[in-house]
Amino acid sequence: MQAIRSRDTKPERLIRRLLHAQGLRYRVAAKPLPDLRRTADIVFRPTKVAVFIDGCYWHGCPEHYVPPKTNEGYWSGKVAGNMARDRDTDRILREAGWTVLRFWEHESPDECARAVLRVVLERRDALLKGKLGRDE
Repeated sequence: MQAIRSRDTKPERLIRRLLHAQGLRYRVAAKPLPDLRRTADIVFRPTKVAVFIDGCYWHGCPEHYVPPKTNEGYWSGKVAGNMARDRDTDRILREAGWTVLRFWEHESPDECARAVLRVVLERRDALLKGKLGRDE
């Protein structure tokens, strides 16, 4: 378990590199909300965008998740708990006015970065035009 990375995974690093090359600046492995005991992989605080790059095994990817062969009850329960926590995190952030973007580790980093760039720029434009309040 110690060898399993919780941050700076290869998919995260690839997406961050592409976003940085587009001129976007962000926080890494940060809490979107101060009282929330959960971190997003990439956080754009001014535009309230939280990005999560979920591992196929740990978050129960419908395409790639393979149930464990040993200690199935424990590991399947752990993955189910992760999935429930993901949905709860999404709900909390959306209620606080955040946009939540979730990607699977197997998705194309280029496509993920394009989607993030589009949403961040849209929210930035809305913020500048006054359509999106900072407290929303």
